[in-house]
Amino acid sequence: MGKGIFVTGTGTDIGKTYVTALIVKKLADAGIHTGYYKAALSGAKSIGDSDAGYVKKIAGITQEDTSLLSYLYQNAVSPHLAAQIEGNPVDPEKIKKDFDKVKSKFDYVTVEGSGGIVCPIRWDKEHKILLEDIVKALNLNTLVIADAGLGTINAVVLTIEYIRNHGMGVKGVILNHYVGGIMQEDNARMIEELTGIPVIAKVKDGDGELAIDIEKLKKIYN
Repeated sequence: MGKGIFVTGTGTDIGKTYVTALIVKKLADAGIHTGYYKAALSGAKSIGDSDAGYVKKIAGITQEDTSLLSYLYQNAVSPHLAAQIEGNPVDPEKIKKDFDKVKSKFDYVTVEGSGGIVCPIRWDKEHKILLEDIVKALNLNTLVIADAGLGTINAVVLTIEYIRNHGMGVKGVILNHYVGGIMQEDNARMIEELTGIPVIAKVKDGDGELAIDIEKLKKIYN
């Protein structure tokens, strides 16, 4: 079985999919047999047009489309609501089975979450599932993606504290939309001081490669 990491974000639209694609690409370019998986995805009509399809294209991996994710919803709302609208609720056993299948085929698997760590995945009489429940079911540590700009210290610290307080591990932080300067450099320093978690990479808009040593990247996978 391969190793894995769960990529989550401090919220929606902070560039989590873009950074995830760079992570998978970094591994693939190093000759590592790497795969991708996402449990539930909403707001796309097809896998090719989805976040999963984007990661596959940017990273240049040849993984079969059907193994990239378990649930695809067309409505651009939280997965739990999309599932209610479309009548196709997430089955946690299917997610675990699909992930294990991908993990058995690849040495390193990058799992992308939906929205932030508290994103509801299914919420009905039978199951109440948040994103954190997926992380725990897959037995993975997390990697937090955040915007590098104003307000990120609070967002990252709160996200990491929630993750820790709910029994999950955090291996690193990646700051997206990084431009440098005194404020963003201080943001990175303060995140590390307040959480004890390293900022392992900083991504500028338009970057085509993740600026991190490949061995350092591999160490965050478990």
